[in-house]
Amino acid sequence: MDENRLAELTKSQIERLIFIEFRSYFLGEVKRNDIMERFGVASAAATRDLTLYKNLSNNNIVLEQKSKAYLPVAEFKPIFSHPIDQTLTAISQGYGDGSADKAKPLILSDIPRVLSRPSLDVLAPITRAIYRKKVVSISYYSFSSGKSTREVVPFAIINNGLRWHIRGFDRKSNEFRDFVLTRIEKPQIIETSNIEDYENPNADAYWSRIVELEIIPHPKRSLKDHQITIMDYEMIDGVLKVQVRAALAGYLLRQWSVDCSADQSLLSEEFRLWLRNHPILYGIDSAKLAPGYVASI
Repeated sequence: MDENRLAELTKSQIERLIFIEFRSYFLGEVKRNDIMERFGVASAAATRDLTLYKNLSNNNIVLEQKSKAYLPVAEFKPIFSHPIDQTLTAISQGYGDGSADKAKPLILSDIPRVLSRPSLDVLAPITRAIYRKKVVSISYYSFSSGKSTREVVPFAIINNGLRWHIRGFDRKSNEFRDFVLTRIEKPQIIETSNIEDYENPNADAYWSRIVELEIIPHPKRSLKDHQITIMDYEMIDGVLKVQVRAALAGYLLRQWSVDCSADQSLLSEEFRLWLRNHPILYGIDSAKLAPGYVASI
């Protein structure tokens, strides 16, 4: 690929070229109409984009006269990066161009319904507060203390696989905590309140600390199970090493159903994985969420 020529293109041109490559690579064809409908360009412009992509990619695609579709060649080599998570989302849910009513899966697919979804009226003030580095007042419901009013300094949103949280400094308890978004009511930004140094994310020890989890096939499963598990999780030398913030470690281990017991005692079907270096969880607040973990004294 000619990097110098690519650098001369506009952002809009590059977006169209990525689209051309995406459909060619993952769907096996791209037509002028695909480009015209997606970007609202004229037929001549779509043709120029296809020709440009062919030239830049050393003829990754070829026109099939009968269908008027451009097909990938056998030696197809993508010239752009396609992160797997974004690719799977685009394939299963559509391109996500902001027009939700038009977004459709590109191939037959199904995704389980999200169990817990916050309302936009709650989410928007929280994300504005994070972006603008402001304090927010919230009404919050918890199992331990019921409803309470709090001032929180949020700095991140977190998806633990089941629910969306925010991470921030809680002025009521004087510590960093996670708050479930669906339990928040009436968030209001406090424009006049200043944020102290000890309320910033750099002061959050669990957020700043990165731990490396060593996850292996569950030792008490069969050799055949081990082989399949190694394939499923792309383990290297039988180990999946994952770096994660200490504040999120418990969420990840619970979401992945990793047995974190010292004696590999969780034997039900869902526990195909075991945390080999389970002592690393000692002293981490989120460790209470890790399946089977008991802190040694």
